[in-house]
Parts: sequence; structure tokens; C-alpha cells
Amino acid sequence: MFSLLPIIISILVLAEFVLGNFANAFITLVICTDWVKRRKLSLVDWILVALAVSRIALLWVILIYWNATIVNPTSYNLSVIHTVTVAWAVTNHFSVWLATSLSIFYLLKIANFSNLIFLHLKRNADKVILFVLPGSFVVFFCYLSVKNMEWIVRMSENEGNVTWKTDLLSILHISDLSLLTITNLIPFTTSLICFLLLIYSLCKHLRKMQLHGRRLQDPSTKVHVKALQTVISFLLLFVIYFLSVIISVWSYKRQKNVPVFSLGQAIELIYPLSHSVVLIFGNRKLKEAFLLLVWHVRHW
Repeated sequence: MFSLLPIIISILVLAEFVLGNFANAFITLVICTDWVKRRKLSLVDWILVALAVSRIALLWVILIYWNATIVNPTSYNLSVIHTVTVAWAVTNHFSVWLATSLSIFYLLKIANFSNLIFLHLKRNADKVILFVLPGSFVVFFCYLSVKNMEWIVRMSENEGNVTWKTDLLSILHISDLSLLTITNLIPFTTSLICFLLLIYSLCKHLRKMQLHGRRLQDPSTKVHVKALQTVISFLLLFVIYFLSVIISVWSYKRQKNVPVFSLGQAIELIYPLSHSVVLIFGNRKLKEAFLLLVWHVRHW
């Protein structure tokens, strides 16, 4: 049973890696092809391309880290593992915040509120997104600083007062996890607020439709529902992803529990794969291109 578990997890990791790269490469290819044809690209298309590229990078980083810690640890030194960890932090940051920016964009473009502040933000939706992304780096740089301090102390672990450095490593490790939680909790909370406001906007819209005796399945309702599906899928998958990251970190650094760590890595790969599939079927252009691809494959 236990001998089969690593094989099953390895097959699962590789399958998720291949499918995730295909889904994100497909998004990038379709949008870039459309860009070449039309010579212009909307903000949402730019976000989708950047999100797909960041997730391809994230998939590769997770695979390399899994290989370095589980499959072939003797081939990697601590310096390489630290570099891969930092690379994961960077790609994870872009992946999460670009998806959050997509949630904010849907809220500003689709929701209807009479609030003056909201109307001002709605008129300047592009500027809001361009402000959110650089602003997200404030907490992220604090997290990277703690990560580098932990690395410096770990490299000089055998020098000087070992007990003092062990205590410092424990403090830095807790700080590392705390900042990791904060850096991921902020985008999650932001997306959750967007989701709740979209629901509220949809309820208002449906009441207005009923009041005027109009049909409920109008274009505005469909747009609301599609946006809600995209945002809720991100929230659910992100919760699973973040919990698997925390479990992986604790199981490997504290208990050296390899099976739990491997399973956590396999679950982590579900997020960049599944949410990209949701984005494909939630975007008319991407969905039509995918169905056309399926049609060609079936006829071949």
C-alpha cells in the first residue's frame, strides 16, 4: 500500500503538470493570436495572458521543488532549493494577485451601484487594476525579507551559538508562515468581498427585472452569473491550494513527513490547472477556440 502511494502521487503530479501547462499555454496562444489579428488587447486579455504565464511558471517551480525534495534530493544543494522557494513565492504572488485583479475587474465592470465612490472606481476600472498590482508588493517584500533572513541564519547554523540560532530559526519560521498567511489572506478577502458585492448586485438586478415584469434570463443576468462562477471557483480552489501549501510546509519542515508533503504538492497543482479550465469555459473567445480545437481533434 505505502509502496504504491509514491507511484500514484507521481503519476498524479505529472498528469496535473502536463494538463496545467496545456490549459495555460492554450489561453496564452489564443489571446496572442487574437492580438496579432486585431492589433489591440483589452485589459482583461492582458490579465489573462499574464495569469496564464505566471501559472506555467508556478507549475514548473512546484515540479522542480517536488523533484528536489522528494524524487532526487541528493542532486540539489540548499542554495538551489532556496532559489526555487523564492521563485515559488514570486510566481505564487503573481498568480494569486492577477486572479484577484480579475475578480476586481468583473466587479467594477458588471456590478451596478449608485454609490458615488463605486461609480468613480467603475469609470476608472483600468487605473484601479494598475494601482492594485504594484500595491500588492508591499507585504510581499516583507515576506521575502524574512525568507532571506531565515536562509542566512540557516546557512550559518553550525557557526557560533547553535542554541541561539535554533531559537532564531524557530522565530523566523513562525514569522515566515505568518507573513505567508497574510500575503495570501489579503487577496482572498478582496476576492470574497467582490463575490459578495456581485451577489448583492445580481439580487438587486433580479428584483428590478421582476418589478418591471421582464424575463430573468436577460444578458445582464447571464453576465452576472458567469462572473460569479469565475470568482467562486477561484475562491474555492484557492482555499484548497493555500491549505495544501501550509500542510506541505509544516509536514516537511517539522515532521519530515514525505507522504503528506507529496500529497500536498499534488493538491497544490490542482489550483493552476482547474482555475485555468474554468477561465477557458467562462470566456466566450477561449471557449469557442477550445470547442473548435476539440472538433478538429475528433475529425482527425
